[in-house]
Formats: sequence, C-alpha cells, structure tokens
Amino acid sequence: MAALKLLPDAPVPLGDPVAPPSPSPQAVISAHDGPLAIPVAGIASGSVSDSWGDPRENGLREHHGTDIIAAAGTPVIAAAPGRIEKLWTSAAGGITLYVRSPKRTWLYYYAHLSGYAPGVHEGQVVKTGDPLGFVGDTGNAGTGNYHLHFGLTRTTPEQHWYEGRDVDPFPYLAGKPAAR
Repeated sequence: MAALKLLPDAPVPLGDPVAPPSPSPQAVISAHDGPLAIPVAGIASGSVSDSWGDPRENGLREHHGTDIIAAAGTPVIAAAPGRIEKLWTSAAGGITLYVRSPKRTWLYYYAHLSGYAPGVHEGQVVKTGDPLGFVGDTGNAGTGNYHLHFGLTRTTPEQHWYEGRDVDPFPYLAGKPAAR
C-alpha cells in the first residue's frame, strides 16, 4: 500500500486504505534481497504475532507492520543488511530508524525505540544482526507498551524513505516463506 506523503514526519509506513492490497508473500519472496532476522535480540520467531491489518485509532487506519513485544531496553538489531537512510522522530513512530536494502528496493522501518545504539548514524552500512537501538514506548505506542514496530516497504531506488508500498513483514519474520 502506498505510504502517506503529506508530511515527512507522517508515520511511515502507513498505508492508504483505498489502495490495492500488498503483493502476495510469494511475489515478495522472489524480489526480496535476502532473509529477515527477528530484529529484537532474544526473541524467537515463534513468539512473534501477526498484527498486520489490525485496527488503529478507533478503526481510522490499519496497522502496517509487525509489533514485537519485548522488555524496555532490549537491543534492536538489523533484520537485514543495508544502509541507515534516516534517523527520525515523529509523533506516531517516536524514535525511528530506516534502513535501505543494498539494491535500494526495500526499506526496513524500526519504530518506538527508546534510543539508538552507540555510534549509529545516517549513511552507516549495517549487516544482519548489527545493533541499531533499543525497544521503547516512544511515539503513539502508549506509556509502558514496550515493543518494536517493524515495517517493510517496497521501494524503487529513487523513492524517498517516506515513500513506497507497505508489505506485511510477518511471513518473513515468522519463517513462513519457503524460499527468498
């Protein structure tokens, strides 16, 4: 689904509820740059629940990501290799971080962080498992609702970090796809 483009600090990825549905997981598998690791240290894939499409803001929008519940301060790690494209704070996502895939066709979105890992900066190249930040409750997560909101957005190389088409990350985090 297309991300909102009204303001750069609009929560990303948020989908346009009238856009066509995201591509099927099989379509994404063939295009994705590689496997996704669970982006929260110590969390097993079997403990991740699918929250894609859940109602938010009293049904005004759908949830476009996977929430991974963890204790405050748990390390958040890179789910895939890439380059940190944007460090950003917004009302909805709180402290966020965006990593662009090496081919510039995917964005990995990490939201509600309590802070960034030491030395993290825009332009930094990361590999799967590198520390990015810490689980928090910033933005609209709600005080004490500690979790990482992880989003996956399909982009073209020329699109900005706040553009693209949201894709349900859950099948890739839960290990459901047969191949990547």
